[in-house]
Amino acid sequence: MQASTEIDLEDAAVARKDEASDRELVAKLVDQARSEGLELVGENGLLGRLTKLVLESALEGEITDHLGYDKHDPVGRGSGNTRNGTRTKTVIADVGPVEITVPRDRDASFEPKIVRKRQRRLSGVDEMVISLAAKGLTTGEISAHLAEVYGAQVSKQTISTITDKVIDGMTEWQNRPLDPVYPVVFVDAIHVKIRDGQVANRPIYVAMAVTVDGERDILGLWAGDGGEGAKFWLHVLTEIKNRGVGDVLMVVCDGLKGLPQAIEQAWPLAVVQTCVVHLLRASFRYAARQHWDAIAKALRPVYTAPTEAAALERFVEFADAWGGKYPAIVKLWQDAWAEFVPFLNFDTEIRRVICSTNAIESVNARIRRAVKARGHFPNEQAALKCVYMAIMSLDPTGQGRKRWVTRWKAALNAFAITFEGRLSPNPR
Repeated sequence: MQASTEIDLEDAAVARKDEASDRELVAKLVDQARSEGLELVGENGLLGRLTKLVLESALEGEITDHLGYDKHDPVGRGSGNTRNGTRTKTVIADVGPVEITVPRDRDASFEPKIVRKRQRRLSGVDEMVISLAAKGLTTGEISAHLAEVYGAQVSKQTISTITDKVIDGMTEWQNRPLDPVYPVVFVDAIHVKIRDGQVANRPIYVAMAVTVDGERDILGLWAGDGGEGAKFWLHVLTEIKNRGVGDVLMVVCDGLKGLPQAIEQAWPLAVVQTCVVHLLRASFRYAARQHWDAIAKALRPVYTAPTEAAALERFVEFADAWGGKYPAIVKLWQDAWAEFVPFLNFDTEIRRVICSTNAIESVNARIRRAVKARGHFPNEQAALKCVYMAIMSLDPTGQGRKRWVTRWKAALNAFAITFEGRLSPNPR
C-alpha cells in the first residue's frame, strides 16, 4: 500500500511538472508572437501556426506508422516503399485557412486519417456550419460569417453540402423506435413556404411527447401536401403507433375538425384535450378588435372554473352577454366543449401544463425563427432539414431539460392516480 501511494505521488509530481512545462512553452510562444507582431487568429496567426505544426507532426507520425520506420532511418532502404516528398494543401480549421504539407509514399498507399485525402475542412468547421444553420442563418450569412471572423472562403454550395450531412441522421431519427406509452402527446403544425412549381404554404406536422420520466421527446416531423387536415394527422398518428407507441393517456391539440376521431382510431382510450389558447385565438377571429379584451375577460371564468358544472354556468353567462353579437363564438365553444372540459378534472397546477399547447408552441417558436430568414425552400427535404436542425439544437446546456422535468413531476403524479395502471412500460 505504501509503494502504491509513493507511485501515485510521483505520478502527480510528474504531471505537475509537465503542466508547468506546457505553460512555460505557451508563454514563450505568446511572447514570440507579440514580439513579431503576430495576431492570435487570422491568416498566419499564432493559432494557425500551432495548428499547422500539430497537423504536420501528426501526419508525419501516421506515415511513420504506415511505413514502419522513421524518417532517414536506414531500415527503410530496400523496404519496397519509401517516403516520396510532400505536397501542400490548404484546409479550413476553426482558426481559419491553414496551409500544411502532407507526406507521400512512393506506391501511393498512404491514407492519412487526421486530414484525409481530398478533405478540405476539419470536422470542427462542419460542426460550426451546422450549428449556425440550426440557429437560422442562411447559407449566404454563414459564408459571410466565416469570411469575416476566420478569413475562410467557403461557398454557399459547400455550406449546403455540409448541412446535407444531417439528412442521414434525420432519417434514422425519424424511424427510431418509440416508448410503449406516453402520458401526454402534443400535436401541432407550422406552415412554411415551399417552392414546388410555385411557392405555396405547406404544413410541417410536429408531434411532441412527455415521457413517463417527465422528459420532452419530439417524436417526428412530417411534411404535408396541402392545408393541415385530419386525414394526414391520421397518417402521422398511425406511423407513431407503428413505431411502438401502444398507448397515450392524453393528446393535446388544436380544434381541427376530425382530429379527435383520428386520435381515437390510433389510441381508443386516449383523452383528447383541445388547447384553450387555440380556442381563444379562434374566438378572436370572429370578434372586432375593440372587443378582444372584453371577450377574453368574459371567457376566463369558463376555463378557470373549479368544475365542469361551474364552467358550464359561466359559459351560459358568456353566451347571454355575447351570443347576440357574436353567435359564431358561442357555437365554436359548444362544438369544442367535449374536448375542452377534460382538463377541468385536474387541479390548477396540473391544468397549466396540459390545457394548452404552450409546451409545443415554444418548440414551434424556435422553428419559426430558423425558417423565417430563408423566405422559402426549394423542396420539401430542404424544409425538413432546416426544421430538424432547429429542434436538434434545442437546449444545448441542458438547463431547459431540468426545468421541464421539475415542472412535470406534479402532473405525472396526478396522471398515475387518474390513469391507474396505464403508465406501465408494458401497456395493455
